[in-house]
Amino acid sequence: MATFTVNTHRFDPYKNFKFRVKWDGHYVAGVSKVSSLKRTTEVVEHREGGDPSSARKSPGRTKYEAITLERGVTHDPDFEQWANKVWNYGSGLGTEVSLKDFRKDLIIEMYNESGQVAIAYKVYRCWVSEFQAQPDLDANANAVAIQSIKLENEGWERDYDVVEPSEPSFSEPA
Repeated sequence: MATFTVNTHRFDPYKNFKFRVKWDGHYVAGVSKVSSLKRTTEVVEHREGGDPSSARKSPGRTKYEAITLERGVTHDPDFEQWANKVWNYGSGLGTEVSLKDFRKDLIIEMYNESGQVAIAYKVYRCWVSEFQAQPDLDANANAVAIQSIKLENEGWERDYDVVEPSEPSFSEPA
């Protein structure tokens, strides 16, 4: 059972359908899916010559998996413009990569059911390694056209300045 310090009446974890993504100081329109934030620390095994047959384990290098953002295709160019900073078709020699600003820090905010920021994560030094401008087109499909970007990153951390919000209580009408 989840524990909540401020909202002791709450016993269920936050739902995952309310969130926003922010970079360059503004929220990105229409993001409908964010893949999980995952990190893995390698295990380094070693033993001294005089130790018994069992090995000792120490933490090694930590890797952060890429994050995928998806949204419906719109006229908002944010995904494509960021992807173009890494590579743009038709660029002249020496202008393929924008070393100045192709990396961005971003914030992923998760909201509770009443629209208050409940948890936030800071993701550092992201850059677009994959951009999907549009899905396969299918005249028989009944779906929204989705575009996506895959973001390589150099780490993330929870923003502990975002504290558990005091959830409002609504009284029943008389």
